[in-house]
Amino acid sequence: MPRHHNKSSAPGGSQRQLRVGETVRHALADILSHGNVHDPDLEGHIITVPEVRMSPDLKLATIYVMPLGGRDTDVVIAALERNKKFLRGEIAHRVNLKFAPDLRFRVDERFDEAERIEKLLRTPAVQRDLAPDSDDK
Repeated sequence: MPRHHNKSSAPGGSQRQLRVGETVRHALADILSHGNVHDPDLEGHIITVPEVRMSPDLKLATIYVMPLGGRDTDVVIAALERNKKFLRGEIAHRVNLKFAPDLRFRVDERFDEAERIEKLLRTPAVQRDLAPDSDDK
C-alpha cells in the first residue's frame, strides 16, 4: 500500500525544505560574518540570520535577518537587496543545489513579538492574575 505524506504539515515545510533552508542560512551567515559583501551600508552592522524558509521547489529562499540591536533595519534590507545577485552566486558556490534559489530578504519580527509579550507579562494586571491566591487557604 503506498504511503502518502503531507509534506507541508511541518512548520516551515518538508524535511528537505528545512534542511536546505538551514544550509542556506549557514552559508549566508558565513558570508556576512566574514565581510565578503562590500557595501558601506552593511559595514559596521552585525547581522543575524535566524531563519531561511525555502519554497517547496527550492527555487525561492525567504531570508529573515535582524541587525544587532534592531537598528537600521530598512537600510540593511535595502543593502542586502542591492547585493542579491552577488549573494545568490556565493550561496550557489557553497550549497549544492540544481538551481541557485532566488533570494528575498525580510526583517525578522520575532524579537519584537517576544518583547511585546514580555512587557504584557510584566503589567500589574497580569502579575495580579499570576500571584497565588491567599484566599484559598
